[in-house]
Amino acid sequence: MQYINPYIELCLEGSSSIFKGLNQKDKETLVHHHTLTVFKKGQFLFKEGDKTHGLICLASGKVKVFKDGVGGRGQILKMVRHQGFIGYKTLFSDNLWSVSAIAIEDSAICIFEKSSFIRILKKNPDLSMKFIKVIADELWFSNNRTVSLTQKHVRGRLAESILILRDTYGFEADGKTIRISLSREDIANLSNMTTSNAIRTLSNLASEGIIEITGRRISIIDSNQIELISELG
Repeated sequence: MQYINPYIELCLEGSSSIFKGLNQKDKETLVHHHTLTVFKKGQFLFKEGDKTHGLICLASGKVKVFKDGVGGRGQILKMVRHQGFIGYKTLFSDNLWSVSAIAIEDSAICIFEKSSFIRILKKNPDLSMKFIKVIADELWFSNNRTVSLTQKHVRGRLAESILILRDTYGFEADGKTIRISLSREDIANLSNMTTSNAIRTLSNLASEGIIEITGRRISIIDSNQIELISELG
């Protein structure tokens, strides 16, 4: 079928899209009942307390989902990858957003209108199972992440965060540089530690030859070692 913009095509036909197996009629319904929004780096997609309008698919760019804690300190809960979803928890519960999301580079999202998406979900058992798997995988990740952030030492938490970034965004062409640029504060907020602890721990890992740091870019030099540090905590 002919798509009205490349972003909706990515959400419906991208390599990791759960919608690829849908019939053309249902895809056309999603196309006709979606909105496209483009965000500049640093812009909020939504804020805690906003109302949910539909299922969000990240067509391009990178997004962090976070929640403000005590004293306004943020905890990054999720780094979203291409064709990844945001918003299905509030979509089904009818609650307001309990988290916020910011574009960490120029990004585009497609928002599928709630009633149309749920109607398609109800009549497509294969799609429903794929979506249940998405929810189950995130619940599995969240449970394990909660244990890691509360029980691992600083070094183990930061090593795990680096591996999460690697697994989410992959490497550049050199096969070692993670394909994302993050501030030290963001790395700290992803790892549940202060910025000063993140800076110090990154420097220690670099001095040991486990990673390399170039500005805001991190390269993994010794994958086995950083995986061991993460595992041992």
